[in-house]
Formats: sequence, structure tokens, C-alpha cells
Amino acid sequence: MTTAPPDRQRIDKWLYFARVVKTRGLAVSLVTSGHVRINGEKKRTASATVKPGDVLTIVMPRRVFVYRVTGCGERRGPASEAQALYDDMSPPPIDTGPEPKF
Repeated sequence: MTTAPPDRQRIDKWLYFARVVKTRGLAVSLVTSGHVRINGEKKRTASATVKPGDVLTIVMPRRVFVYRVTGCGERRGPASEAQALYDDMSPPPIDTGPEPKF
């Protein structure tokens, strides 16, 4: 008996299942520190929910990711399974050259 994936999911779980971060704790920190927007609205609670069709803007060091949620995960699976949870609409990274050595 298989169960259908949920139609909504907590943002911290989604970030973890989609392999945006390595741990659920890091997902919580990313959200609570204000680095995640859902449909343009900054979220600061890990319990905020996402659903298919939502657009996430995730600000990471040196890069901004823009993902359209296509599904909610049931587990943290392999990368191929994680990539099925979103469409990547991120702008290309800006090449700033090598880091300066001080």
C-alpha cells in the first residue's frame, strides 16, 4: 500500500528533502534567518508551508536560487528524486573570479 505525497509541506522539510541543505537543522536556520522567500514573501518560521506552484527564492552565500515547487517529498532520497520536487529557474551564477587571498 502506497500513500500519496502530501499536497503541502513544511518549508524546512521541503528544503531538506529537495537537498537544498544537508540537515533539517540547517533548513530551519536558513528559514529563520530570513534567507527564504515563498512567492516573494520573506518567511521566518520553519513551519511555513509550501505547495506545488509556489516559487521559492533562496539566498545562499554567493548565489541566489529560484525554484518552482512541483511536488512534496516523502523522504530525503537520491538526487534524482530530489530534483523532481522543483523546476530550477535560478539566474546563472555570476563569475566573480577567484577569491582574493589576503
